[in-house]
Amino acid sequence: MSRKSRRNKRLSEAEIQEVEEFVWSRNVEEDKFLQTMSINTKCKTANQKILVNSIKQNMITICNGFPGSGKTFLSCSEALKLIKSRPKYKRIVLIKSITALKGEEIGHLPGDLKEKMAPIMESFTDNIRKLIGRSRMEKLIELGVIEIVPIAFARGRSIDNSIILIDEAQNISMDNIRTLMTRIGDNSKMVIMGDVRQKDIKNKKDSSLEIVLEKFKGVEGFGCVELRDPEDVVRNPIIKVVEQVFDDMESNK
Repeated sequence: MSRKSRRNKRLSEAEIQEVEEFVWSRNVEEDKFLQTMSINTKCKTANQKILVNSIKQNMITICNGFPGSGKTFLSCSEALKLIKSRPKYKRIVLIKSITALKGEEIGHLPGDLKEKMAPIMESFTDNIRKLIGRSRMEKLIELGVIEIVPIAFARGRSIDNSIILIDEAQNISMDNIRTLMTRIGDNSKMVIMGDVRQKDIKNKKDSSLEIVLEKFKGVEGFGCVELRDPEDVVRNPIIKVVEQVFDDMESNK
């Protein structure tokens, strides 16, 4: 059969039924699997509660926070809870800047795009593993419930019925953050997070996080949250000491 005739071929009733049964069975599998998940997280600080409430109440939440303040962990937790609630939210879409650290490059990494992206997305996948375990996380990726998207691949898309999590926003340019923010579709939420003091973007003036935090503060539908109190650092107390020493070094320059 020629390519043209294949394109013009109408599906038979049996073929349509087969497709519908496949989609139905896959949805049933997803629903059953999601119901087995148990996500039990508690906020440890007042600012963490503000972040969680913002995700629940707003369409787009923008969060700037210290390392170890729980911004990614809580965002992943709320995303999992939302897709479990169904039917409005069907996917978690993970997007992260792949800006390399100073002196580091990723082009030499072996493998295809998915394999190259895997270590970069650890900030997400490590937290999701902690919340639901490795096997459940891998199953959700297999089912397409969790989708990993490089920034370039988000262009032109309308992302509906999804929780979109964007990390390392301090390394995303204004042009790219505008592109990402306008990808949000019907019945979707977005969480943009990062740390304004950890910029690895070549031209730091291009960093978008500080700007969108300022410009969208007080705008309806947006929540702007700061996890900048030393008490917000819940990962390891030593991080507070590290941050204080580097703050002192910066102020003495």
